[in-house]
Amino acid sequence: MASTEPEHERREDEEAQAGDDEDTGAQVAPIVKLEEVAVTTGEEDEEAILDLKAKLYRFDKDGSQWKERGAGTVKLLKHKETGKVRLVMRQSKTLKICANHLVISTMTVQEHSGNDKSCVWHANDFADGELKAELFCIRFGSVENCKSFMEMFQEVAKSQKKKEENKDASAAAGLLEKLSVEEEKSEDKSGEEVAATSEGDKETKSDGKPDADKKTEPASSA
Repeated sequence: MASTEPEHERREDEEAQAGDDEDTGAQVAPIVKLEEVAVTTGEEDEEAILDLKAKLYRFDKDGSQWKERGAGTVKLLKHKETGKVRLVMRQSKTLKICANHLVISTMTVQEHSGNDKSCVWHANDFADGELKAELFCIRFGSVENCKSFMEMFQEVAKSQKKKEENKDASAAAGLLEKLSVEEEKSEDKSGEEVAATSEGDKETKSDGKPDADKKTEPASSA
């Protein structure tokens, strides 16, 4: 019985099967050898206590208007050893830093007037490689995220204030202890000087005392 399958289709199927079974064994070496590069972010010694998506603005004093700094992820990072907390925000696509400053005890954050999804604060920012006084405004996608940011920001500022107070108290205690030790040393030194003076007076009196056992012989008459 003759096959109804066209001859050219049968040839294509046979060639395809032959191509699948064929193994040339050729190995193509890469043109460029890439080596692994360790990438550091500067956040290796810090722990993220807040991580939210937002859009950041800075107030331009010259133009008296808000200018966008970038949209991305804002983080509050706590250092594992010092306990200091800094705010860092990077743009989503480029990862360029658009905010980078410490959260200190004197900082306050408040809701931006007329928008419960935004809040504002002042900071000495280092995002551009030099300290610059900035007025920031950050806008979140929800009211809940904005509240979470404000609450954590204020909590960190209070905790830094307590650390500063404890540090000042420890420094004052150390100073008082040092003064007490110095006073004790001064008193001991004064006591030694008084004792030395008393010993000197006794020796002086002893040297000036007449010899009672020594008899005075009368002068012989001529």
